[in-house]
This record gives sequence, C-alpha cells and structure tokens, in this order.
Amino acid sequence: MEKKIIGIFVFTLIISTYVFPVVADTINNTKDVLSNDPAFDLKIRFFMKIAGYPSIAICIIKDDQIIWYNGYGYYDRSERKPAKIDTMYVLASISKTITGTALMQLYEQGLFGLDDDVNTFLPFSLRNPNFPDEPITFRMLLSHTSSLNYDPLEYFWLNFSDDPPFGFYPEQFLRDYLLSGGKYYDPVIWSTEHKPGEYAMYSNIGFEIISYLIEIISKEPFLDYCDNHIFLPLDMKNTGFNLSCFDINNVAIPYQRWWGRYYKINELDFYLGKNLTPPEKYYRLRLYPAGGLYSTVLDLSHFLIAHMNDGVYNGTRILEKETVELMHEVQPGNQENYGLAWYGMTIGGIYMTGHTGALPGVDTFMFFNQTEKLGVIFFANGAPYFSRLPFSGWFIYSRIIYSLFTKELSFRQEMQNENSILSDLLVNRILRPSLQGRNT
Repeated sequence: MEKKIIGIFVFTLIISTYVFPVVADTINNTKDVLSNDPAFDLKIRFFMKIAGYPSIAICIIKDDQIIWYNGYGYYDRSERKPAKIDTMYVLASISKTITGTALMQLYEQGLFGLDDDVNTFLPFSLRNPNFPDEPITFRMLLSHTSSLNYDPLEYFWLNFSDDPPFGFYPEQFLRDYLLSGGKYYDPVIWSTEHKPGEYAMYSNIGFEIISYLIEIISKEPFLDYCDNHIFLPLDMKNTGFNLSCFDINNVAIPYQRWWGRYYKINELDFYLGKNLTPPEKYYRLRLYPAGGLYSTVLDLSHFLIAHMNDGVYNGTRILEKETVELMHEVQPGNQENYGLAWYGMTIGGIYMTGHTGALPGVDTFMFFNQTEKLGVIFFANGAPYFSRLPFSGWFIYSRIIYSLFTKELSFRQEMQNENSILSDLLVNRILRPSLQGRNT
C-alpha cells in the first residue's frame, strides 16, 4: 500500500508540473542570456509552492560568467519584498567551502601538510579517546573522516544575538567541547567504531577546529583572514559573518512552514524547544565557520566561478589549479564522496560537486558539473526537510536542481532522465548533509 501511495504522489507531482496552472509571485531580475521560458518559470514556481519556499534566488553559471538569474517570491513576506540576485541569505553549511578554501590557501604556502597531525599546531591535544594513539590530520578534518561523529542538539542550535567574534571562542569553547571534563563535553561526539581516517561522518565541529587552525597558522583572526584573502580579492562586497555590517533590510528572513503556516525562526519554540529557539528572526550562529556566513547569489557566483576555473575569477587567482582539483577529489577512507570541504553527488544522471546547507528556514545549494563547465547557485529562506513532506522534501528539491542544470541544455535530456531522478532518490546513496539532521 505504501508503495502505491508513493507512486501516485510522484506521478501526480510530475504531471502537475506541466499541466496544472499555478498562481505565482512576480518574477524579478531576469537576465535574458537564456531565452525567456514561461513553462520553466511555471515549473519552478510550482515546486517552490510545494516545498514551502517563501522566496528563491537563483543563478546559472556557464564557464566564467552568469548566463541566467532570477528571483521568485518574497524574502520578507509581510513587506512583500521580492527576491533578487543581490538579496542576502544565510548560507548554512556552504560556509564550509569558504573555511576549507581559506585553509587550503595556507596549505599552498607550505605551512603544513594535509597528513600532518593537527596537534603540531593546537595548544591542546586533539585525540579520539577511543583511539588515543591515532593522529587526527588536516585531511581528516576537511573530509569528515576525523572520527568526530555527532553534534549534540544544544551545540547545533546555540545562537547569540551578537556578531562574532566571541570572547570565549574558539579556544576555550573547543577545549570545553572536545576534551574530557570540559564544560560541554559529551563522549558521544567521538566514534567508538571507526578510528580516524577510515570512515566519513559529518561533523560541524571539525570545521570550527579548522577555523582555529587558520588563526594559529596565519596569525590573523579568522574573520579578517576571510575578508582579506577571499572576499576582497573576489569582489564579494556583500558577504560576511557579521550581520550588523550589512543592510538588514536586504537580508532574507528565514521562514519555516509547519502544517501549512509560515513561522519566523524565533517563533519555533514549539518545534525546537524554548532553550533552543533563536532570540531573533535572523541567524547569528556561534558555529559561524561551519554555517553562519551571509552572502548573495551574485557574490557567491564569484567564488564558484573561481573553483570552476582552476582557482581564478576575473583575472584574480585565489588557489592554484592543482589545489582546486585536490579539493574536489574524493578523499581516502571516504564512502560518501567527500573531497576537501566539497563533496559530489548525482541528480538525474548529472554528477556535480559543491555543497548544500540547511537550517529551519534555510535551504542552499552550490554545485557545478566540471564536464559541462556549468554551475548552479540556489538560495531559499525556507526548508522542506524540516516540514512534513514526503521524502523529507528531497524529491521537490532535486527536481528544482535538475531543472536548473538542464535549462542551459534546453531540456534535451529531460525526458530520458526523468525516471533516473527518482531512482537516484530511492536507490542510490546520495548524501545530502542536511538530510543527516545534524549539519548546517
């Protein structure tokens, strides 16, 4: 019976995409490098409504330039502010690609080796107490194979009303969190089955350790390092971890749809719990190196273009070609397609590398296909994963992504790959970090 219900839902959804009329929000900011396509817009709007996205900002990149962009819906529902390419969104776990890129810039300078023990640099000893003789390396932290395997809920949602940096962070917090006897220590954060380097387990705290290593090795505060060596060189003027530095009126409000109603994140105490609900309607995360970056589709396109083009954006190099290739390669001991702060997955027969991000009220996507030199960035201020939807919203999400990747190809593969998308969902082990329920 369950299989029949799922089959009916999928069939209805696909047919409805092309047949049923949808009342949609006004499109804003369309660039006509690709021809206008009302049917395509209708499809995106339909899936947007089903997924519960109040707004979406999107761009498609070919080679080294944006060839299409669009905004759908309202990033501020009460004020009816339309989403645009320069609307700011919190990126959640896409932030990890920035943090990883920063560390790899220091690697290029010969300041450490990927297989060096991080204890060479840290002022405390980082070891899995279940495997005390096994070193934890830079490569392991970047590829989620360090044997850190769980982020307790209290850690994950800890939220502040102030911008970083925080006085006790990162060293004191990391000591309290990672070391036995620490204020926030919980032994469940360490795997008891897998030693460092042999198995991939998604961990936010690993990237907070990376941010601290960046500070130690570069002798610059992490925030300053990202500004000076990534955001400024790439002309990312509306990107940063400090929300107060930007025009708050241009920042998308995270909304979470729950049983048909939209809530701001500071109204979700019934869902998250009174001690975990953010105190305001915007995210100011303590785990900012792992998930607290704010940016726009336009700004982040500069970063993605650099990774798509051997480390170069608009004549400015931030990484060497060999380093970029290394970051996108699946690393040893990794069964989940992780590279170094990036990972690969397949949707509808299209292999892509990049990263996703998810929080209540946040769904983000940044991936590219190297063969076609085609990239897609997708920001939304809603998250179907945290709603009550079939497949946790992944089917809806994957249809939007597939539609964006095939738009540039004029949908010539649409029909032949239609069935393979569902196969990827139900059969293949596509790891989307947000579906693990413990990442940003």
